Amino acid sequence: MRILLLDKNHPLITEQLLEKNFILEEDFTSSYDEVCRKIENYDGVIIRSRIPLDKNFLERAKNLKFIARVGAGMENINIPVAEKLGIQLINSPEGNRDSVAEHVVGMLLVLMNRLFIASQEVKNGIWLREENRGDELLGKTVGLIGYGNMGKATAKRLSGFGCTVIFHDILPGLSDEYATQVSLEELKDRAEVLSLHIPLTEESYYLIDGSFISEMKNDFYFINTARGKNVETKSLVEAMRSGRVKGACLDVLEYEKSSFENLETENENLKYLLESEKAIVTPHIAGWTCQSKEKLAQVIADKIIAGFA
Repeated sequence: MRILLLDKNHPLITEQLLEKNFILEEDFTSSYDEVCRKIENYDGVIIRSRIPLDKNFLERAKNLKFIARVGAGMENINIPVAEKLGIQLINSPEGNRDSVAEHVVGMLLVLMNRLFIASQEVKNGIWLREENRGDELLGKTVGLIGYGNMGKATAKRLSGFGCTVIFHDILPGLSDEYATQVSLEELKDRAEVLSLHIPLTEESYYLIDGSFISEMKNDFYFINTARGKNVETKSLVEAMRSGRVKGACLDVLEYEKSSFENLETENENLKYLLESEKAIVTPHIAGWTCQSKEKLAQVIADKIIAGFA
């Protein structure tokens, strides 16, 4: 099988697939149009986020047997068209779930205990204790939306902090030793911390908006390591200004480019998030650790070999 690799990944993918006699070609620079012109020559494609696999792309890929996404999100693929054409879709959320879970906990601890702020103050000769009094995770009810690989890994960590973890998911029967499944209404009634672990779909676009926030019974901390467009930033900022949202941990932003390489928009809402002491913002790196880079690649290699070697 001929496989086209469109993004740089851990070299073990190439090494292990070559051992199984796959024919590989790397192309990390060609434009969308250039790739479209040659994609019919390949049986498989391995991607991250650089090029969208839309209807036009997929219809040109006349011999494509699979698409392997190194990562979890599949929103840059036209899934209905791919399924209609019989193209198998592969992703690897197992590879970075631990990285994401640790990032969630890390951001929460930094935010709730004012660790970054206090550290910067001391480095600047300012010694404030009462002003930097923290807020404990112990005893908090954490609500997760989405209970797949990322949600489960996050629940496991938070349960160790003495939190009560509840979650809502569109699939039934997912409760386990770390978290209890509840309705969305119950989650809104109980959660003091809210964390998103969902893909970006038509249903989840702007899921967190002014209406959702107003239906939360408690003022709450908010974490998003899913997708930026799951959240209407304008409403989030308004809620942070009013105190309904006590603080926000954001690894993803509504204003990211589709390739996640940078921000495509600057405005007053973004300016507020970047300047506010109530916000922790990181550049879409929750799933990016030294370990996850290798694990993501290994999961993809294993799935391709299992399905097509």
